[in-house]
Parts: sequence; C-alpha cells; structure tokens
Amino acid sequence: MPNEDRFSTSSILALPKAEIHIHIEGGFDADELERLAQTAGEPLPRPKETLFQFDGLSSFLEFLDWSCDLIRTCEQVEALSYAFCRRLTKSGVRYCDAIINPTHWGRWNGRLRELVDALDRGFTAAERDGLTPVKLCISLLRNQTASDAAELVELLLQWRHPRIVALSIDGNEARAGRTGPRFAEAFRRAKEGGLRITVHAGESSGPEGVWDAIELLGAERIDHGVRAIEDSALLNILRERQIPLGICPTSNLKGKLYPELKEHPLERLRRAGIPISINTDDPGPLGLTLAGEYEKCAVTFAWSESDLRAVARTSIEASFADTTAKEELLRDLAAWKPGYEDEAAKGKSSTSANHT
Repeated sequence: MPNEDRFSTSSILALPKAEIHIHIEGGFDADELERLAQTAGEPLPRPKETLFQFDGLSSFLEFLDWSCDLIRTCEQVEALSYAFCRRLTKSGVRYCDAIINPTHWGRWNGRLRELVDALDRGFTAAERDGLTPVKLCISLLRNQTASDAAELVELLLQWRHPRIVALSIDGNEARAGRTGPRFAEAFRRAKEGGLRITVHAGESSGPEGVWDAIELLGAERIDHGVRAIEDSALLNILRERQIPLGICPTSNLKGKLYPELKEHPLERLRRAGIPISINTDDPGPLGLTLAGEYEKCAVTFAWSESDLRAVARTSIEASFADTTAKEELLRDLAAWKPGYEDEAAKGKSSTSANHT
C-alpha cells in the first residue's frame, strides 16, 4: 500500500541524488528534435505527437541513429549538452554519469574527439552556471567487433580526457546474443588503464548476461540487471560483492519486461540486500524526470524516509564522481529533511529545498 505520509514533490526534488544510468542520445525532447530536423532539412519520421512511439527495442535504437544524425555542428552539440544539464538540475540531480555511444553518431564517425570536446565545452559552461556536473561513460555497441572495442579503448587511454570516466557497453542483448567473451580483453585493458566499468545486462538478456558482465567484463556497476531476480546464486554474488544495479523502472515497463510498477522486482532486489539506484535511461522519449521516478517508486513501494535515503545514497556511492564530490553529496544527504504533502494536517514542519 502507498505510504500514508506521501513525500512532497519539493522534498524529493531537494533529495541529494545522482543519475547514473542515462543516455545522451535519449536526452532530447520532441521540440528539440523538431528544431534540429527543420535546421537539417529532414522530415520527421512521423508526426511529432507520435514521434516517441516504437515497435520495440530495435526500432528505438534505429530512432536514436536518426536523432543523432540531425546533430551536425559543434555548436549544436554544445547547446544540447548545456540543455541536458539544465534538465538534470530541474529534476534535482546533483551529479550525473551520462552514457554516450559513438555508433549512434554516424556523421561524427572518425571525429569522436571533436564530439567529446564539444560536449565538454557545453558541460563546462553549464557547471560554471551552477548546473549539474556530468561525466561521460563511452559505450560500445554489442554488434561491434573485438578489434573495434580494442581500438576505442586505446583511443580513450591515449586521450585521458578528464570528462571521460568509464567504458560501457549497451545494445540489444537478445538480438546480439552472448558477447561477453568477444569484449573481455578490451574491458580488461580499460580497467587496467584506469577506466571505470559499467555494463548493460539483465534486461533483454536473462541473468546470464549479468554473470558475463561480472565474470568476463569486470563490471563495477550493472545498468538494469533486473533479471538477476531469476537466479538465486547470482543474487548471492551481487549481495556479497555489493555490486550496484542502475535500475530504470519506467523504461523496463515501456520495454514490456513487467506489466506495472508494483510487479517490478526493484523492491525485492533492494530487500535482498542488493544496492539499487533509480534512473531514467532515456528521459526524452519516455517523458521522464528523475524526481518523478523517485516519487512513483516511493508511493508504489511505500518507502519510508530511510528507504528513500538509502536509494539516494546508493546512487551517489555507485557513481563515478570523485571522492570530494561524493563526500559533499553524502554530507548533504545526511542533512536532508523530508517534507510531506499533508504536513499541515499532520502538524509537521515543512522544509524548503536547499538545492534545486
């Protein structure tokens, strides 16, 4: 049953938290894409009102290719990255690990450094204006080759770009099949070279994808991972090693993994002792905010103040922010005081947000 003391929206906005499973490619809203299409002289694939309707994961990934193809100048990249930070800030996000997959950016093929530098300029300008800081996780696509992966890793290690903190991998697990063995060497090299490791697994694949992410790719964090609930031995490993899952509830519902939020295993995973964070995945097409996702989960699973605080703590601790930034966020989290929708009736004092 929902928590009778329902947290106020302003209170959840003020909750210090990180967004650690979000894709740059899925961060554009329909208005932005319409403007980009007009500038590029390209038609929308369907009316704006139905732009974000997809037949499945494959059609969604193809849509991301189309979206990124509209972005053709460094100035556009800078403006979009600044707008990305502005939306994060509006949703109460205090730090973000954002995933970008170069394979979606066909027009920037061979120009990854130029793309990253343009993103960096937009993010830097946003940070100067007090908006949410963002670091980048560069992602492979599952249908790439081992040599593609090795080449990307060597570039990243050569650059040592301060904006890039991690290597990732994403894509349609069900269609690509088992890919862990193919990429194991690239991930080993990345980790050896100082990059952090986060892996999409346990969404379109079952628990076997999570096993490979841990045992072959050395994942420090699993993006999704929800189907680990189907394997008790895997749950034991995740709990013993405290490997966090970056869960995206609404994204999983839209992907038809579960029929409704109350059937989603995130609360069972959390109560099994596995660290979980709540994230948006692709907030533009899904029409989401992180604060909204927290609010829905708090109501559906009757979270207490300590539950809400624990999920936010995991998001911070599982992030790839530096030690100083984490310590500051954790201090702010310890000082956070929740507010409730019906405080006046219950005689509770309201608290105002320290951060927006």
